[in-house]
Amino acid sequence: MSKKRVVVSLGHKALGHTTLEQLDAVKITAKALADLVEADCQLTITHSNGPQVSMIHKAMTELRRVYIDYTPAPMSVCSAMSQGYVGYDIQNALRSELLGRGISRPVSTILTQVTVDPYDEAFYAPTKKIGRYMSRDDADIELKKGNYVQEEPGKGFLRVVAAPKPIDIVEIDAIRALADADQIVIACGGGGIPVILQNHNLKGASAVIEKDAIAGKLAAELHADVLLILTGVPSVYTGFGTDHQAPISRMNAEEARAHIQGGEFEATTMLPKIEAAISYLESNPQGTVIITSMDLVKDAIRGKAGTVITA
Repeated sequence: MSKKRVVVSLGHKALGHTTLEQLDAVKITAKALADLVEADCQLTITHSNGPQVSMIHKAMTELRRVYIDYTPAPMSVCSAMSQGYVGYDIQNALRSELLGRGISRPVSTILTQVTVDPYDEAFYAPTKKIGRYMSRDDADIELKKGNYVQEEPGKGFLRVVAAPKPIDIVEIDAIRALADADQIVIACGGGGIPVILQNHNLKGASAVIEKDAIAGKLAAELHADVLLILTGVPSVYTGFGTDHQAPISRMNAEEARAHIQGGEFEATTMLPKIEAAISYLESNPQGTVIITSMDLVKDAIRGKAGTVITA
């Protein structure tokens, strides 16, 4: 295939936080993705799902409180639900945008499972907050179930879950087959549905996978030419948020590691993106990582905007 193979990682801004916000947000996102298609890119798309999976978890928990016959949905099920409805909105918005430009291209969503290690250290120190604020009594119930909770003063308690590292993308062969056929694929949404391999069975894990980590792995598995990480800022910065903030137009993996050692990147925002970039480049040294914002996609794919990271 002569087309440039691009894995696109969409952040929260591309989706909004509620179902109505998402419907509006994906129309804008679809325009940026269609620009990439017009630039002769073959796209595989992955996306965040933090607000979406949290909303679903809240809804299913409240359903159990009202109707005693229902059981709370496991995190893996909530993740699967979020993959389905986020993918549904993206694929329909992108299909409509492409047809409006005279482009006929199949767009499909693959419900994707990702294996994790049950002994990953993340399971012993969960950090990802999900769901609704709970009272002390409700938090005690969660603790009795073996779940973790964290108190936020003045607000209540939140459940927290682990964020283990991804091992294998279970449906990678199907994703690759569609990508090789020049179809647009939405996969590994929200980091993928975390599962643990037990003999021949895949058992859902009470966890979430970092979206950026799976984006780097997906790009490596597909031997993508470009890993394009879309976020809320135009580029990566040194001294971000300070008086001496400065954009980085280009850096290599060694420079990126040095910046990490220097504590340049916020642990919950830019750091996972840089780590994903390094992981991808270690597997695919000929590849390129671009980190930028949605409105700069057209220029970024031509090397005129954003931060470019190479091996």
